Amino acid sequence: MNTDRTRPAGRRDRTRPGTVPARRTPHRPRPPLRPHQWFAERLLAVLSGQRPVHWMLGHTIGEAYDQLAELAPASPLGVGCRRPVVRACHGTQPATGVVEAFASIATGERVRAMAFRLEQGPDLRWRCAAVDLGGERLPAVR
Repeated sequence: MNTDRTRPAGRRDRTRPGTVPARRTPHRPRPPLRPHQWFAERLLAVLSGQRPVHWMLGHTIGEAYDQLAELAPASPLGVGCRRPVVRACHGTQPATGVVEAFASIATGERVRAMAFRLEQGPDLRWRCAAVDLGGERLPAVR
């Protein structure tokens, strides 16, 4: 049977009625963020002025909330017209239930350092126990 004669005028593909096209493979879902990566994003939102400090109330313990309340009004990570992003975030676990992490934050060509400590409570939730911004402002490496 010649398929050229049975195809409707103007149709160029070779599939026949009733055939099922091949399925596309779905995109892999993004793996869940680790606690220090999740906190880096949240801390960045507060310290860049995108979110209010009280957004972190249930996610901080000890002096961390006071540190955020002191740092946030100046929006130290919200410099320039570009939205800051977390370029890299790494953490170490010096003891069970403790993560000490650092992140590099880029705003355009500027890069800042942010360090923080997370502690896991008896309810197994992670909370920020300390925040520190530091380092000299350096141009971003491309």
